[in-house]
Amino acid sequence: MTTSTTYELSREHEEFRRSVREFARAEIAPHAAQWDRDHHFPVDVVQRMGALGLFGLTAPEEYGGAGEDGDFTSLCVAIEEIGRVDQSMGITLEAAVGLGINPILTFGTDEQRRTWLPDLVAGRRVAGFGLTEPGAGSDAGATRTKAVLEGGEWVVDGAKQFITNSGSEITSVVAVTARTGDRPDGRPELSAILVPSGTPGFTAEKPYDKLGWHASDTHPLSFAGARVPEANLLGERGRGYAQFLATLDDGRVAIAALAVGCIQACLDMSLEYAGERQTFGGPIGRKQGVAFQIADLEVMLHASRLLTYRAAAMKDSMADGHGASMKEFKQAAAVAKLYATESAVTATRIATQVFGGYGFMEEYPVARFYRDAKVLEIGEGTSEVQRMLIARGLGLPVE
Repeated sequence: MTTSTTYELSREHEEFRRSVREFARAEIAPHAAQWDRDHHFPVDVVQRMGALGLFGLTAPEEYGGAGEDGDFTSLCVAIEEIGRVDQSMGITLEAAVGLGINPILTFGTDEQRRTWLPDLVAGRRVAGFGLTEPGAGSDAGATRTKAVLEGGEWVVDGAKQFITNSGSEITSVVAVTARTGDRPDGRPELSAILVPSGTPGFTAEKPYDKLGWHASDTHPLSFAGARVPEANLLGERGRGYAQFLATLDDGRVAIAALAVGCIQACLDMSLEYAGERQTFGGPIGRKQGVAFQIADLEVMLHASRLLTYRAAAMKDSMADGHGASMKEFKQAAAVAKLYATESAVTATRIATQVFGGYGFMEEYPVARFYRDAKVLEIGEGTSEVQRMLIARGLGLPVE
C-alpha cells in the first residue's frame, strides 16, 4: 500500500479496514466481556490475528510480513478496528508490533531478525518491551537494572514493571533496557538486551490486577543473575535509551489509533442507546442534553482520527525516503497521542452519562470501555510528557 503525507486513507486501506472489522466483530466482540471478567488472555484469538496478517503489516516479506502491501497506516487501521470492539486485544496488537517486533526489526542484527521475527510476525509468539521500572517511568534515564559482561555473557539484574505481552504462554523474548556502564560525564550508559523467556533468573511475576485491559497480558519482571549471550545486545551498546525513545514515537501514533477505536465505540453505543431508550414519551436522543453530548463525540472522533492518520502518513512518507522530517513526525505523533487519548477518556465519560445508571453496570460494554480508557493517557508517554514534547517542538525551553 502507498500513502502520502496527507491524512486521507486510500481505497486499499478502506478495504483492509472492512476485512479487519469483520474479523473483530466475528471473532472478538462476542467474547470480549467474558475475557474481561475472567482476566483471560485468549491465545487462540491472538494467533488467529496473526494468521490474518495483522502482526506483519510493517515487516518485510522475508520474515513473513506484508512487505510493500503493508505500511504503518495499515497497522493503525487494524489497531483502531480491533480496539473498537475490545481495547485489550487492541493493545495486544499494538504492543506486539510496536514494542515487540519493531525494535528487533529496526535495530537487530541479521541473526537476531532471523531468530525472532518469523514467529513474531506470524503471531505464533509475542515479545515484550522492558523499559519501565518501579523508579523509572517517564524518567527512563533513572534505570537501575544492570547488565554486566562476564565471559561472553550479559548478566542481568533488576526489575521492570507494567510490561505488556511479557509473561504469556506464547511470549518468546523481552527486550530490556539496562545500565551497562557509565559515560564520561557520569550519566549511565543504557543498552538494550534481548532476554528470552525461560532464561534462568528471568521471572515474569504474577500478572497485575488492573483497572482495565483485563484481557491483555501484563506483568512485573525480575532478573536475578539472568545470563544471555553477548550477541543478544540489541543495537549499539550505549544506544538503548535512544533506540527505545525512537520506538515510542511510533507507539504514540499507534496508541492514538487505539484511542480512536475507543471513541468510535462510544459514539456507536451512545447513538444506539439514545435511539432506543424511552423517557417522557420519546427516545432520549430527542433531548438536547443528550444529543449535544453525542454531537461532541462526533467532533472528537473526526479530529482524533485526522490527527492520527496524518501522523501515520508522515511515518510512511519517511519510510519512502521523502516527505516529513523526523522533527515534524515527532511533533505530529505527540499531538495525536495527546489529543486522541484525552478525547477517549472524555468520550467514555460522556457515553457512560448517556447510559445513565446502566452505564455503571458491567453488563453493558460502555463500563468496560470506561475502565480501559484511562491508561491511554499514561502508556507510551503520559499526557504531561506529550505536552512537554510539543512545547519543545515549538522552541520553548521547557524542563
